[in-house]
Amino acid sequence: MAAVLDVNKEFSPKRLEELDTNLQFEEELIEDNQNGIRDPRLGKGPEGNMSTLEYRVECTSLPTSTSQFINNLLMRDKMSREQEYKFPDLLTTFPAPFVAHVQLNRPKNYNSFSPDVFYSLARVFDKLSVDENVRAILISGVGPHFSAGLDVKVASSGGSVSQSSKTDDVARRAWKIKRHLFEYQDGINAIERCEKPVICLTHGVTFGAAIDLAVAADIRYCAKGVRFSIKEVDVGLAADVGTLSRLPKIGVSYSWAKEVVYTAREFGAEEAEKVGLVSRVAESKEQLLEQGLELANLIATKSPVAVQGSKALLDFSRDRPVEDGLRYTAAWNAAMVQSDDVKKAMMSGIKKTKPKFEKL
Repeated sequence: MAAVLDVNKEFSPKRLEELDTNLQFEEELIEDNQNGIRDPRLGKGPEGNMSTLEYRVECTSLPTSTSQFINNLLMRDKMSREQEYKFPDLLTTFPAPFVAHVQLNRPKNYNSFSPDVFYSLARVFDKLSVDENVRAILISGVGPHFSAGLDVKVASSGGSVSQSSKTDDVARRAWKIKRHLFEYQDGINAIERCEKPVICLTHGVTFGAAIDLAVAADIRYCAKGVRFSIKEVDVGLAADVGTLSRLPKIGVSYSWAKEVVYTAREFGAEEAEKVGLVSRVAESKEQLLEQGLELANLIATKSPVAVQGSKALLDFSRDRPVEDGLRYTAAWNAAMVQSDDVKKAMMSGIKKTKPKFEKL
C-alpha cells in the first residue's frame, strides 16, 4: 500500500531562499504547467505555474530521494517555526496548514497561571495575529487538565502583592498592583484581539483564570469529565482578568452567570453545553483535539479576508448598538468586497472546485 505524503506548504522562490535551499524536481516528475499541462500526481499551481504544492502525493510515485527531500524540507520548516514561537510555559505547534495549536505547558502544576504564562500569552497571540501562515488557532493544555487557574503560591511569593513595598502608602501600593493586573489582563485580552479565530478546548480541571481565557476565545469545546469553576470567590477575590466582563456577553443566562460566580461551585460539561458556555462536548480529550482540529482545518479553507473580517465585525457589534454595527459593517465591506477572494469564492461555487486564497 502506497504511503501518502501530505504536502501542504507553499514553496515560492522567496520561501525557498528563506529555507536556504533549492527545490529541484526531475523533468519527468513535473510537467511545465505554464501551458496548462497538469501532472496527475501533483496539481496545477496558481497562475498556471508550480510555485505552490498543496496536494496529496503518493510516495511511490516519486523517486525516493525526492520524496525524502520534501519530507526533510517540511520537517525543517516546521521545527524552525516552532522554535520561533518558543515562549515560557507555552508549547506552540503547527499541526496542519494554516493552523496553530497553543498549549499551556506546566502540567506538573496543573497548567496553573504564573506571571510568565500571562506574559507569554500576550506575546504569542500578538505574533499569531499577524502571521500570514496562520488562519485558525487552537488552545488547550498539556496533560489531562486544561488549567487550575492562578498559581496562588507564585502570585503570593513573587507576584503583584508581594512586590508592593510595605513602606508604600495605600495609594502607591494600589497603583503598583493595578499595573500588574493590567499586565495579566493583557495576556487574556490578546486572545480576544487576535485577528484569527481562536478555538478553546477545555478538559479536566478548568478553574479560575482558565475560564477567563476560555471566554476570551471565539469558540469553546470541552471534553466529558471537565470540571469548571469560577474559583476566585473561594480565594477571597473578584475575578479580575476577564470572566466578569465577558461571561454575561457570550449568551449565557445572567442569573446563571451570577450564581456560579457568587458560589464558585463546580459544574460539568452537560451544564456548560446547556447554558451555552460551550458549543460541543467530546467523549474524551483525544476526541476533543480531533474535533477542534477538524473545525480549525475547515475555517482555514475559507477566505481569510472574510473570516477575519467577520470576527472584527462581530466583536465590534457585541458592545455597541445595532445601528453602529451596521454602519461599521457597511464601511468595512465597502473596501473588503473588492477583494479577489469574492470572485474566487463565487467562481469555485459555479465550477464546483475548492478555492485557494492568498495569504493575509
